[in-house]
Amino acid sequence: MAPNLIDLFCGAGGFTRGFYMAGFRPALAIDNDPDCIESYSINFPQAITLEKDIRRINGRDLIEILGRDIDVVIASPPCEAFTTVSRNIMKDPLDRLYTDPRGRLTLKAIELIGDIKPEIFVIENVPGITIDPIPKFIEKELERVGYEKVYFNLLKAEDYRTPSVRRRVFISNIKIQPERSRRNVRVWEAIGDLPDPRYPNDIENHFYVPLPHRFRRKIYRVKWGGALDYFLGGNLREYKQYIRLHPNRLAPTIMGKSRFIHPYEDRQITVREQARLMGYPDEHIFRGGIEKMYNQVGESVPPTLAYAIAREIYRILV
Repeated sequence: MAPNLIDLFCGAGGFTRGFYMAGFRPALAIDNDPDCIESYSINFPQAITLEKDIRRINGRDLIEILGRDIDVVIASPPCEAFTTVSRNIMKDPLDRLYTDPRGRLTLKAIELIGDIKPEIFVIENVPGITIDPIPKFIEKELERVGYEKVYFNLLKAEDYRTPSVRRRVFISNIKIQPERSRRNVRVWEAIGDLPDPRYPNDIENHFYVPLPHRFRRKIYRVKWGGALDYFLGGNLREYKQYIRLHPNRLAPTIMGKSRFIHPYEDRQITVREQARLMGYPDEHIFRGGIEKMYNQVGESVPPTLAYAIAREIYRILV
């Protein structure tokens, strides 16, 4: 029988998609966003989905629902407490983990993992979660719930055939070092075969999205790598928004609020095009309002990266 998994903070199911592609069976998923749960349910109808605040759930509830042992727990708690882009990041690193309500959700994931006792767990977050002394305290929390070996695996999504740049940390009780792909997948290779969305097509989530009115007269001037808007991050670095994608390069990091301009056409890329740049197959469907769907893509684990991780875990379990 295929190994099973629980997905905490499941979003639209990007993390699960990679594991599903590797042969895992989604058993249960939790998120408090109804649009995410709708997206997840459509893509993985065999899984039980719970639209709940995870702080109000304990592991005994999940074990009672499933009535069987769980092989793997994956989790993607919110990263805002640890990301240096945020203007609201707390000064003391330990406050980011123990005081910030968003950071404490990582502790909730650890609590649930301790209750469920999977053979393997993987917690995904931004590299900011490795700023000293946070890792030492995460190790202590995991040791307290029964996991003495803890690894902080830093992986680049582009090394695993994701057409966009993304660095993420995967905290687990095993070392995760998948073999890297021999080459990167570039923007045009990922989206070049999609039709112009301004004409009828039958591709899910590939529909025309108008630009905000304030940008419509400026877009034709934007060259590859240029942008229509700029903002200052919490780390005082300037970030671009509505970037014109370069067809022969990787896409920049895609975040929840990220929006991009097509390499050749004077329009915003579609939800489907953005999903392809995160490594989603076209059969993965997104539901909700337009902004919610873009956010679901940008806030997820790229399925291509998740698949590389899942293959490593599958070899251990099977």
